[in-house]
Amino acid sequence: MSIRTRKNVGVIGLGIIGQRVVDCLRERGFHVFVWNRTPRPVPNFVGSAAEVAELCDIIQIFVSDDEALLQTAQRITRELSPNHIVMAHCTVAPDTMRAAAEIVEKRGARFLDAPFTGSKTAAENAQLVYYVGGDEAALRQVRPVLEASSKEIIEMGKVGDATTVKVATNMVTAATVQAAAEALALIAKSGLPVEKFADAMRNNGSNSGTLDMKLPMMMEGNFEPHFSVKHMLKDVVIATRLARGLGMEFGATDASHRGLAEEMRQGRGDDDYSSLCRQYFPAGGSLKNLQPAVNGEDDQPRFAALDAPKAAEPSVASSNVPASEAPAQPEPTVVTLAPDETPEGARREAAAVAMTTVAEPEAQPAISPEAPAKEASAEQAPAEVVAPAEVVAAPAEEAAEKPPAEEAQSGESGGAWGGFWRRRTED
Repeated sequence: MSIRTRKNVGVIGLGIIGQRVVDCLRERGFHVFVWNRTPRPVPNFVGSAAEVAELCDIIQIFVSDDEALLQTAQRITRELSPNHIVMAHCTVAPDTMRAAAEIVEKRGARFLDAPFTGSKTAAENAQLVYYVGGDEAALRQVRPVLEASSKEIIEMGKVGDATTVKVATNMVTAATVQAAAEALALIAKSGLPVEKFADAMRNNGSNSGTLDMKLPMMMEGNFEPHFSVKHMLKDVVIATRLARGLGMEFGATDASHRGLAEEMRQGRGDDDYSSLCRQYFPAGGSLKNLQPAVNGEDDQPRFAALDAPKAAEPSVASSNVPASEAPAQPEPTVVTLAPDETPEGARREAAAVAMTTVAEPEAQPAISPEAPAKEASAEQAPAEVVAPAEVVAAPAEEAAEKPPAEEAQSGESGGAWGGFWRRRTED
């Protein structure tokens, strides 16, 4: 069976971004074969990740975290040849990206470190921006594939460099939303309409595309996920680990981490990360409709929502945190990167909380090469291996879904799903 052509592209991971990239590719005339941990009733859904590599020389990987990326690389390795180019689009630790490249390149295939910026709407409109590290000749070959879903492709150097830049950009994004949430709280506590703040920011030099998107969501209490809390938390934790490894600490990133970790603790990991404004508006709802209320004797105006009782902390089960790892303190601490022999490091290790491993409903985590992993409580928890005392980040950008129980039966063979959907090939 050889239906491989130069127009064949394989996509592994049908989460929020992966599925929309598939649509963009098909609109540009590419023949796309797909695999997701949880079977989907979509055209050209094949039986395994390895089968994607068997049919396609160009492969795009949209999974959630470090472990998912490494497992996916292992799953496809037997089918790889010097004709293959594998692109990894997840946000992971730079060392993980380099490790995945090594797995692929041992088979003679080429590998590109290609994280992206842009959320659901950008993917739908082919407006992603790819940061790419790796072989220049390989990039020239796959450029038409990347252009199908993007507005810009920026070359970054070697494998690992693009991922480092992506983590750094997400540090700015997370801190921007954290600062906006605090600013809204200040305006609200001062008894001013939040619309006035939005008007002031519109032509302010510090305004940004992030604020244009997230500020209205925060004001309206609309937290439909474009980029989830758990994914942003994962990226912030990666940034913190990189910083600590370089002997640095970043206050703005630490503040973002605390806000995102609290959202996870409250069971809101699947919401858009702009929901961290609920730290200051626990009553939720649209901030536009809130009216200043008089506070009894002192007659000081303040927003009622800011003083509403804090929602009860969800149970360990509801927040997907293993009982053995449930944080002892209500206030999550800054993540510890690695064991540290110094007294300060020891104190950090003792204070660190276990990070939840939750996966995005649409995402697809990779499974072990031998057989699917057992159902887990995380969508695609960040799969980095960390010391027990460390905080583990929430799943990455395009999380992979956990398989239904029956999926363990089909494993890599594909079973009925693979054969049935593969026959639904395109014209």
